[in-house]
Amino acid sequence: MRRTERIGLLGLGLFTGVALTIHFTAYAEKDSVATPLPVEELRAFSEVFGRIKTDYVEPVSDKTLITQAINGMVSGLDPHSAYLDADAFKELQSSTQGEFGGLGIEVSMEDGLVKVISPIEDTPAFQAGVKSGDLIIKLDDTLVKGITLNDAVKRMRGKPGSKITLTIVRKNEPKPLVIVVTRAVIKVQSVKAKLIEPGYAFVRITQFQEHTGENLAADLKRLFKENKGEMKGLVLDLRNDPGGLLTGAVGVSAAFLAKDALVVYTDGRTADAKMHLTANPENYLRSSKTDYLKDLPEAVKSVPMVVLVNGGSASASEIVAGALQDHKRAVIMGTQSFGKGSVQTILPLGNNTAVKLTTARYYTPGGRSIQAKGIAPDILVEDPSTTALDKAFSLHEADLEKHLSNDTQADDKPDSKKPVPPSDSKGEPAKGAPAEFGSKNDYQLNQAVNLLKGMQILYGK
Repeated sequence: MRRTERIGLLGLGLFTGVALTIHFTAYAEKDSVATPLPVEELRAFSEVFGRIKTDYVEPVSDKTLITQAINGMVSGLDPHSAYLDADAFKELQSSTQGEFGGLGIEVSMEDGLVKVISPIEDTPAFQAGVKSGDLIIKLDDTLVKGITLNDAVKRMRGKPGSKITLTIVRKNEPKPLVIVVTRAVIKVQSVKAKLIEPGYAFVRITQFQEHTGENLAADLKRLFKENKGEMKGLVLDLRNDPGGLLTGAVGVSAAFLAKDALVVYTDGRTADAKMHLTANPENYLRSSKTDYLKDLPEAVKSVPMVVLVNGGSASASEIVAGALQDHKRAVIMGTQSFGKGSVQTILPLGNNTAVKLTTARYYTPGGRSIQAKGIAPDILVEDPSTTALDKAFSLHEADLEKHLSNDTQADDKPDSKKPVPPSDSKGEPAKGAPAEFGSKNDYQLNQAVNLLKGMQILYGK
């Protein structure tokens, strides 16, 4: 018998400074599965290994060759599986606290270049103007082509306060952009909440971390108390939320759903890859802590809700949106989400290294696989600053090379629905830079509040 720690992940790629936030499961004890080794292929591997050792122009250590072979074997599976060396594994383990060093971007590898999947809000990369879909071609004076994703991430890490120069190719720019980013210890505020106006609350989740559910519960209690319990509508903003802890996603969903309602289920080849997670404390508490949802105002379960999503909403945020949509608990508004519907498990290998391996797909309560498809909003409302070129080059899971297929739907691009035409107060098309999420000029948020007010008039709730 072998005892192996398995750590489930929900997110996109690698953060520059850490890997993804994680969900620690219990130790799983299972028999090692004996499978026949491919003798001919191993013979070929041995011959290539030997030729490199004897004939390559410079000496190469055995450790380097084996590490590179493992990297190639794992990274060739899909965009989210990876080999984690000791540094990457250590960074991943520390990231659950919502604090880590680096630039604050989530990246993957495409055609030998580093592709930015999402900059994290309020981080150095976000503030410097790095955008989703950017291709990083140089790190300081080092060309990215030819190095591994882990090596690129290592180069982007560094002492807080030090600078790194990113040379970026952006689809709608005629020449490469040079952006200088100052590294920092990044503290991500997971939950931001406020009253937009009397009776209407705005809650934004930027990333699912260890304490996201607790922070959400505290903010909901505060908002309902400030409004004397007479809440008319709530907007849950999951735009540009790249994912994170599975327990966080279940906890956030459970705050708004009936007890024991199904939130998400997973399916894979092994027994422990098959889970049914409900709105029950055992599925969102990581230890024997007191249930942080038990004292929520009863109205939280019934207050009219709109959930905002976009192409940067991925993984754990898609679980929440899918659960609330399938249970008809909220109206989903915005644009098609990213479509990252697979679960990664961290398998420690010894010597403080590990493999991040895709082990399951996850499904909404209604049986939909989000993988390479995403969550289609009930009401499609585009950001008024989005241009036709931005839409043509928008990044989704289905665009990633070697992405895992969707086993319940075709790998379609975002559903073709007629969007609400964005306009200013005079009815003219809105122009200019994107508004800050949650600001007075946030067009999608304003549309969500208008919908909630309309529901109040029509249904009195």
